[in-house]
Amino acid sequence: MNLDKDKLIRNTLMYSTGIFWTLAYIFIIARGFQDSTYGMPFVSLCLNITWEFIFSFYIIHEKPQRYVDRFWVALDVIILFQLIVFGKSYFLPTLSYTAFYLIILVAIVLSFLLIVLITKQTNDTKHGKYTAFGSNLLMSILFVNMLLQRNSIAGQSIYIALFKMLGTTAASIYFYRNNPKNKLLNFLYITTFLFDLAYFILLCQMCLQQGINPWLRF
Repeated sequence: MNLDKDKLIRNTLMYSTGIFWTLAYIFIIARGFQDSTYGMPFVSLCLNITWEFIFSFYIIHEKPQRYVDRFWVALDVIILFQLIVFGKSYFLPTLSYTAFYLIILVAIVLSFLLIVLITKQTNDTKHGKYTAFGSNLLMSILFVNMLLQRNSIAGQSIYIALFKMLGTTAASIYFYRNNPKNKLLNFLYITTFLFDLAYFILLCQMCLQQGINPWLRF
């Protein structure tokens, strides 16, 4: 393949990942404030904010990814704020606020340690791809679980589902082209896409069942 064409494809995939995921974050935040809830599953948020913090300030990505990571950290902090303000009602009713805050803190610390240990054990300090795609698969599963568990579209929209799916798919294609024979990553790419697609379809169905046009609900 022509080197210029290959570089164009790589850059397109890389920038598409950043743009689509940034849009997903923005729609999560906007929908969360509109519905007075949080729009990212609790465990996923803990993994996300620690992954992006680690590769922004500890195991630092190269430019321009480090700046994207730092911007995502800022967006994650807003979603964390929504969890703290609106999230307790989704946990045990008898849980005290002190216990609720402590659970969040412990989950973030454990997520930080887990990601650092896996990254160093796999010698994946350049990209953090194993923890990124592993966390992404878990997030995709938890989005489906959140929708079914809440039995509500509160904090969720078709645009969150769409941009998450597009962003992760672009990243999957980017890394697949780098190493198409990595069976573990290939498994993560495919299963994450399938759960993203399932979430998209389920969310559409739930909106339509409630007489809501999913494309008009931002």
